[in-house]
Amino acid sequence: MPARKRGAARWLARAWKGFCYALGAAVLLLVAVQGWFFAHVLWWRSVNPSQTAFMERRLAELRTKDPAARLAHQWVGYERISAHLKRAVVAAEDAKFVEHEGFDWEAISRAIEKNEKRGRIVAGASTISQQLAKNLFLSGERSWVRKAQEAAITWMLETTMSKRRILELYLNVAEWGEGVFGAEAAARHHFGTSAAALTAEQAAYLAAILPAPRRYGRGRTTAYIAERQAVILARMPAARIP
Repeated sequence: MPARKRGAARWLARAWKGFCYALGAAVLLLVAVQGWFFAHVLWWRSVNPSQTAFMERRLAELRTKDPAARLAHQWVGYERISAHLKRAVVAAEDAKFVEHEGFDWEAISRAIEKNEKRGRIVAGASTISQQLAKNLFLSGERSWVRKAQEAAITWMLETTMSKRRILELYLNVAEWGEGVFGAEAAARHHFGTSAAALTAEQAAYLAAILPAPRRYGRGRTTAYIAERQAVILARMPAARIP
């Protein structure tokens, strides 16, 4: 074999070896990252998280304005959260929560069609499990990588936790106002009562503001929120909860 060809062959062999090493390292890193997520999911099956990635980011934002800022958050068990709030949130956010395995494919198809017609993202189809995955671990950026990781964590949640635990976690870490997280803090902030004592109307209001909770201070409502609250109230009796 001519020297030039031998040199090219050696270069190709080294390049292939380098590629294999890089690929192997990337796979090991991916496995390690997924293992880290999975370990936390397993831990949180029985241990309540004191803070989530989303809560940490929000606190950091608040402290840029006020270094002494704190979040309003108090964990309460599933049985100490009004059934009205559970039904309201399921009715508003994920009507098929107890039926699906983390993804509502019909809702995803409808959202895709709606977005294609409008030529931009105007509708989403995230389930409660997907929202919980994002709140617990992820950033707010929109990318295919983040969506793929969200899907992986959603699968972990659904395969290791009961629907009751997933809903309990979600209701305790959801944002319900500026620095207000969880059902107990939300009930006290907006209505001066406990999560257990929320009425159907109050629960429907909290569910109505979930998509943009920081827009609505204590006691504030709008025609849109009032209309959405009425729709949620009408759907609540049919909402299935774990």
